[in-house]
Amino acid sequence: MNRREAGTLPPGMDEPVFAEPWQAEAFALVVALHERGLFSWGEWAETLSAEVHRADAALDGHDYYDHWLAALEKLLAKKGVALAEDIETLAAAWERAAHATPHGKPILLENDPEQGASFEARS
Repeated sequence: MNRREAGTLPPGMDEPVFAEPWQAEAFALVVALHERGLFSWGEWAETLSAEVHRADAALDGHDYYDHWLAALEKLLAKKGVALAEDIETLAAAWERAAHATPHGKPILLENDPEQGASFEARS
């Protein structure tokens, strides 16, 4: 019996908070970076609010964590932790790796057919 079946979930908690594992990871990353002092919670709230209120935001909020991730990327660039171009390049490499990975296998950056070892060489 799970918590939902046992009736122990709080009212309104019919669905998981995170629809995908990456959403939980992005959430945890933001909290960890805030706790380490990279940005204030006010900075985070302002950046996330700007993303959530973009004209192309979904009315039903299904893209909330996409905005969360975009806000995180903007703060990383603003704070000089990662250049926006590097974030875009790495995201594209992960996307190619995902498409090149057989179903059921772990997605690894080295699966990117275009990438090779270029990111490893920069580390």
